[in-house]
Amino acid sequence: MKIAQVAPLWERVPPPSYGGIELVVSSLTDELVRRGHEVTLFASGDSQTLAHLEAVYPRALRLDPNVKEYAVYEMLELSQVYERATQFDIIHSHVGISALPLASLITATSTVHTLHNDFTRDKCYAFSYHQKQPYVSISNSQRQIDLNYIDTVYNGIEVGHYPFVAQPLEPPYLTFLGRFSPEKGPQHAIAIAKQSGWRLKMAGKVDVGDSKFFEQEIAPLIDGQQIEYLGEINHAEKIELLGNAAITLFPISWQEPFGLVMIESMATGTPVIAMNFGSVPEVIAHGKTGFICKTYSEMAAMIPLALELNRQTCRKHVENNFSVSQMVNGYEAVYRQIIKDRIESNGCICAANIQF
Repeated sequence: MKIAQVAPLWERVPPPSYGGIELVVSSLTDELVRRGHEVTLFASGDSQTLAHLEAVYPRALRLDPNVKEYAVYEMLELSQVYERATQFDIIHSHVGISALPLASLITATSTVHTLHNDFTRDKCYAFSYHQKQPYVSISNSQRQIDLNYIDTVYNGIEVGHYPFVAQPLEPPYLTFLGRFSPEKGPQHAIAIAKQSGWRLKMAGKVDVGDSKFFEQEIAPLIDGQQIEYLGEINHAEKIELLGNAAITLFPISWQEPFGLVMIESMATGTPVIAMNFGSVPEVIAHGKTGFICKTYSEMAAMIPLALELNRQTCRKHVENNFSVSQMVNGYEAVYRQIIKDRIESNGCICAANIQF
């Protein structure tokens, strides 16, 4: 198949540090190339990929202080994609609502949209207007509005890139990895550490919009001893942080559609204690690879039990359910279904040229 992958421009593909969507796009794109598909990746110019790269802007937009209006460059990206729409058997968008209007005007090539984010009230209007376009959810819990869902395809990781750690580092510590925003719950992770008396190592980026929250609610609690902040870390540092931890805390307070850090942690062998929001019950095997809790106090209380969990079971859970291979199998099936439906609807357009 000839496939266009459309990535956000805010971060490069793959991200050098934090960036869940871009990591998924990178793994998906490269595996599709390995399987013999002809893939074009529309992304920032500093992206690294096995596919043919169409550089929309020289580098990730968040790294360029001269870029003030992100929407302008996203519009240019989508213009380039849809000017060439007939060159592809399918277009796979990862940019959300921005692609909907142009995708609705192109009938020769279908666009499938992976929903990487939650539904705000305002976004619901846009998605509902384009209800019949094909969508992929990344968890069943994400299906909060009525859309034309083709399937749920869980995010996957290259498990081999996450070395298994049989025993956590001594002295043991808890870890929090993620964006430092109120809904991600770093403030709750600190409270859990203080309640339980455990050391906590934290890492992740602080967006401009969250800087006030970080300065007022997080920074005063970082003492470099019990509560340690490592900043924004790269992949090697991330797997070291997760793998050497006794437990990863996932104290979210919103309906997170997936939560990549959960499978990254379990891949290294480290169990996860999480709040029961969004996809958490679909990702964690309760009592086997972690614990799903209703309150933050309950999360603290589960720490002794989580220490008894089998770390090899955590690893196997990811291998069996959240590998890149399984993710790409799911997307290949989605592509075939959408192309088949289009051919049946519009006649045998391009059918002889499509290699399934």
